[in-house]
Amino acid sequence: MAQSTVSFDNQKSKEFTSELRDRVDAYFEENDLSKHANTRMVVKTVAMLAMVFVPYFLILFGGLGVWLMLGLALVMGVGIAGCGFSISHDALHGAYSSNKTVNYGLGLTFDLLGASSYLWKITHNVIHHTYTNIQGIDEDLEVSPLLRLSPESEHYWFHRVQHWYGFAVYSFSTLFWVFAKDYKYLLEEDLGPYQGISHDWEDLATLFGMKLFYYGYMIVLPLVLLDVTWWQFAIGFVSMHLTAGLILGVVFQLAHVVEGPEHHTSEGNDMMEDAWLVHEMKTTANFARSNPLVCWYVGGLNFQIEHHLFPRICSVHYPAISGIVEEVAEKHGIPYHHHPTLWQSIRSHYRMLKKLGTPPTANAPALST
Repeated sequence: MAQSTVSFDNQKSKEFTSELRDRVDAYFEENDLSKHANTRMVVKTVAMLAMVFVPYFLILFGGLGVWLMLGLALVMGVGIAGCGFSISHDALHGAYSSNKTVNYGLGLTFDLLGASSYLWKITHNVIHHTYTNIQGIDEDLEVSPLLRLSPESEHYWFHRVQHWYGFAVYSFSTLFWVFAKDYKYLLEEDLGPYQGISHDWEDLATLFGMKLFYYGYMIVLPLVLLDVTWWQFAIGFVSMHLTAGLILGVVFQLAHVVEGPEHHTSEGNDMMEDAWLVHEMKTTANFARSNPLVCWYVGGLNFQIEHHLFPRICSVHYPAISGIVEEVAEKHGIPYHHHPTLWQSIRSHYRMLKKLGTPPTANAPALST
């Protein structure tokens, strides 16, 4: 399986890299802390799973009216996004626990909620985290042809109004994921930097087995047990996914497609101009670092800078180490992009969608290569 030749000049910024890693390591050593999950993280894990499955069983066996079931379906959507942020994401990065079996088991919550953890680890952990905001490699920039998320992506006429419909597109992200996205990736011979990709039968068995299990308990079982019409069930199921999709889609875009972070292209570039850690600093942004509710719910993904630099540290620790990262970055003249509030970050993403929707020859956003 061949891989992209794009690489990073890690001989640069050695002082920044060394000092940052030493300072973060020292924080955990001096405070006698594990880099993995703590009690607060475990409590949150239970809460997020309960937000999905308590409403699920109430809908299934509670004898409730359709409007109450619809409300519980929306709660499930919030819980599904929260599980992705707070449980699956950390576990699939190997950050939840030092025990690989625990990480694997908790990572299967991703599959339990309809998405493939195996393909996520390829497209997100490897491709996105290594080649962040590099158009032509980073799969996160190609979420839909309806959206232009990079200055180097092809521009279509309808992108002029993508800032009007972009958030609606995000709402469909988990529906697309459950029924199409994983299969699309599975059929592609070339994925990101990988060419001629192949899959082991064990991974395929897990993927298809968990997909069938999801369709069974989330679609077939409710249709069999509930006294509702098929279209009433469809409204609840779709509403649940629209809720989860909107939350997940927006939060992940606020990390890289906002004003501040740079965009690059792989075309004609075998070597990026920065060391990898510096590249991640320049292409990533944080938001709402002082909002305790946001910090709790999104599992540290509002600290995307820290997550990209230290993906194997549990997200529960990101608020504490963010001050260290910002201080060391400032000392070495490296940007630390962040928006103080969630609303400011959303507005910045909206403005970026509008800029990227403008034809390149008229008013293209600045591009770094």
